[in-house]
Amino acid sequence: MDVRVKFLGGAGSVTGSKYLLEIDDFKLLVDCGLFQGMKELRLRNWEPFPVDPASIDAVVITHAHIDHSGYLPKLVKEGYAGPIYCTHATARLMEIMLRDSGKLQEEEAAYARKKGYSRHENPLPLYTLEEAEHSFSQFVSLDFDDTFEVSPNISLKYLYAGHILGAAHAELEIKGEQQTKKLLFSGDIGRYENRLLYDPANIENADILWVESTYGNKASPETDHKVALKKTILETFDANGCVLIPAFSVGRTQDILLLLAQLFQENAIPDCPVYIDSPMAISVTGLYREFHKLHRLDDEMISKAPVFDHPNFKYVRTQDSSENINTVKRNAIIISASGMCTGGRVLHHLFHRLPRMNDTVIIVGYQAEGTRGRRILDKEPQIKIFGEMVDLRCRVEYIQGFSAHADRNELIRWLKNFKESPKYTFIVHGEKEGAEALAITTSAEMHFNTYIPHYMESFDLFQGI
Repeated sequence: MDVRVKFLGGAGSVTGSKYLLEIDDFKLLVDCGLFQGMKELRLRNWEPFPVDPASIDAVVITHAHIDHSGYLPKLVKEGYAGPIYCTHATARLMEIMLRDSGKLQEEEAAYARKKGYSRHENPLPLYTLEEAEHSFSQFVSLDFDDTFEVSPNISLKYLYAGHILGAAHAELEIKGEQQTKKLLFSGDIGRYENRLLYDPANIENADILWVESTYGNKASPETDHKVALKKTILETFDANGCVLIPAFSVGRTQDILLLLAQLFQENAIPDCPVYIDSPMAISVTGLYREFHKLHRLDDEMISKAPVFDHPNFKYVRTQDSSENINTVKRNAIIISASGMCTGGRVLHHLFHRLPRMNDTVIIVGYQAEGTRGRRILDKEPQIKIFGEMVDLRCRVEYIQGFSAHADRNELIRWLKNFKESPKYTFIVHGEKEGAEALAITTSAEMHFNTYIPHYMESFDLFQGI
């Protein structure tokens, strides 16, 4: 039995994760993410898929983030008809997130058509809401820690990864005629001592390892997030302004709401409306009740005294209600998606808030190269929104350490659980500096045989096992 891998994404970037395994004639795709960020990356979403989707036998998804699952509807649209394996919580999250992705792409194509800022005469979405929903029937959801037979020679086990609800490390065991080999895909590794989620599972062995490197070169600062939020909110309110927080709908929004609820309870900030203006975030927040065993919030905070139902929290469900927030001039907090400001309702909030000197935009997460969020974080004087250049006059604050990704020290902590070095360790899902730093550390300190793959690069992993 021969085993090969081809890197169709997540190589040299933190986006578009796709790893194609060929186990003899069996094709298995691990993760199926959209490329986001820089235009040269986003254009890959529109290119013909490198292999015939109909020839793929199975897809394994580590978690629901769009850079790991967002290409699924297009893969199905182009002919993939097999199972899509994931954890139970990931299946529920993907239904929410892929619906949102399809809807957003339809809306953005329609808006570009209306405003005429696309270079295409009739801009079309990558896929529609209906096409996103069409992929759901192929979901096969599994429990953590159970072994599932993907084929007579391949078994799959999901291990708890933290990061977001349902996120997993994917462990594949391949049984050859002579040997059995273990392949481990880290997916995105969560933080240790996280407010919401448990620590990632300790894993002691793998023959081949794929490990993310988002923060391979960065240690998170020891920031008291609650104190930093309080300080920025009070200073903005003193200036008669509003606070806008672009936040990912899964995990980050709930983390911010937990801290705000505590600040209100402690009377540390004045009572004010907190607009949660993300339909997806509203839906996701409900899943914390459904999957209560996967996070740290106890019954007191979920059912008896619901932390997410504070009277100051205003869940904004309609587009009209969202647009009405633009008339609010002072003493309000707005949380909206997307977290990297690449799309969603946060765009019209940015359009109106960036020019206002009294307002503050708080960045609370990783901003990939080429994203609008990165340009705001870099305080470029003008930001392009809806085809127009908008002056950036507002205050921009960056509260670090909110990321759901393990930082450099936590990645090393996770890797040090391995009793023996894998045969190969592929450093993936990281920009150049992060991937190189993690590769150097793992090679020098732990004697791992590391490699940073390039986009579309292929490797023979085993021959004749």
